[in-house]
Amino acid sequence: MTDLSSGKDHTGENFPVASHLIAPQHRGPIMAFYRVARMADDVADHPTASPKEKLARLAAIEASLTGAAESVPEAVALRVALAERHLGWEHMLDLLEAFRRDVTKTRYATWDELMDYCRYSAAPVGRFVLDVHGESRDRWPASDALCAALQVINHLQDCAKDYREIDRVYLPAETLAQFGATLEMLEAPRGEPSIMAAIHALAAKTERLLATSRPFAGQVTDLRLALEIGAIQRLAESLTRRLLSRDPLAGGVHHGRLQALGVGLLGVGRTFGERLGARQARRAGP
Repeated sequence: MTDLSSGKDHTGENFPVASHLIAPQHRGPIMAFYRVARMADDVADHPTASPKEKLARLAAIEASLTGAAESVPEAVALRVALAERHLGWEHMLDLLEAFRRDVTKTRYATWDELMDYCRYSAAPVGRFVLDVHGESRDRWPASDALCAALQVINHLQDCAKDYREIDRVYLPAETLAQFGATLEMLEAPRGEPSIMAAIHALAAKTERLLATSRPFAGQVTDLRLALEIGAIQRLAESLTRRLLSRDPLAGGVHHGRLQALGVGLLGVGRTFGERLGARQARRAGP
């Protein structure tokens, strides 16, 4: 069987995946989830595999996850990890639905349609991490907002690359039309004013998602998870500001490794300070 792997691992993602901020007992199942997600993403994004082959590969992953087959070791390992934690596989099933959409759907008409995609492509990741930590599902709305923001940031950063390499466009058609932008503009080495206006409008909507997710780190019980969320929130805020002022077609939006570390540490410090302040306020009483 042809290898469809991109060779990418968790160290190459735009945002932290089970960093050392996460308690060791939780990193194992999160990494098992990530390995299946990475495999499915590579299948869906492969530039030459046929849609039929991609859908068959995704079906094989699902079958091994649910126990109907044993052909995909990574999915079997995730199934075992979930059983050990008494967790279901619904979050990965949702994620696999998003990857099937990636195979069969290449354009999005509206922001709401894109948000529905994010409900499957992004929200399940945050929900799974919360479930692993035993956090309340009351935290899901803030988590969903942060995960959707991360997804849109990735889409905006890579909009030209996605169009050129796999003919996939996540920029909603209604937003492009609003500013008179066309898909062909994504082929240019620099963004024309109309395509940049569309990207800036989408970045502004992403800022609103991040405003919704801003209290998230203060809501979770687990301190180490809160610090991870705080780092991710700060990274997302920084990247969104860059998308509002820089041209992703020309590059220069992504953080360098040291930049990302610095911004993430600022998020950790902010979250720790806010939690400490809230704790002291509770102790002081009314």
